[in-house]
Amino acid sequence: MGNQLKIKRVWMSRFLFAVVIFFPVSLHLTGAHAQRRAARQWTPLFDGKTLDGWKKTNFGGEGEVQISDGEIQMDFGSSMSGITYTGSLPTIDYEIQLEAQRVDGIDFFCGLTFPVEDSFCSFIVGGWAGSVVGLSSIDGKDASENDTTRYMSFETGRWYQIRIRVTGRRIQAWIDGKRAVDQNIVGRTISTRNEVDLSQPLGISTWETRAALRNIQIRQLRSRSGREPAPGE
Repeated sequence: MGNQLKIKRVWMSRFLFAVVIFFPVSLHLTGAHAQRRAARQWTPLFDGKTLDGWKKTNFGGEGEVQISDGEIQMDFGSSMSGITYTGSLPTIDYEIQLEAQRVDGIDFFCGLTFPVEDSFCSFIVGGWAGSVVGLSSIDGKDASENDTTRYMSFETGRWYQIRIRVTGRRIQAWIDGKRAVDQNIVGRTISTRNEVDLSQPLGISTWETRAALRNIQIRQLRSRSGREPAPGE
């Protein structure tokens, strides 16, 4: 009987020791996981019902902008139509994603202008008669003539998921989950073309094209630990 009591005491001591040692570790890991989850959370910039937080961009000759079926619908402009965000924004270590559709026309249906620290840049999707993808501008060269230039086919009436990531060293962009841009910006001059200056700090424009937008979202990249979400997160 005495031996059984000693054994129970030994096991109880070991159990209490394990609780004291591992429970704080578990709490730390849980807190770290919560931080990572917070870093991955997206914040909507469009409520699907109104243009609250946005304004129609006064390019001159711009088409009408209206909300219908949870979408922002932008009509043909002469030459540009667009919307500009009026709220506060991060300028580094963030991502923006949205869905865009070319409804009619043959030029870019998403010219996404965004801040890059103390400057701005644009990600052009479907420009220069419909197929050019790239950043405008890098060292004064626009999306049709710099290191990011590539050519893609886009279907009218199809939604495309577009995402950009801005850090202190790179601008990256994905279309439907496939990387379209991976540009080192250290030592490079980042700017926008004069035509889209009115889209700053954040705006989405089209060129002689009717387009639709939805699910516009933003998120900060870094948690307190400095970790960034992986590209697929």
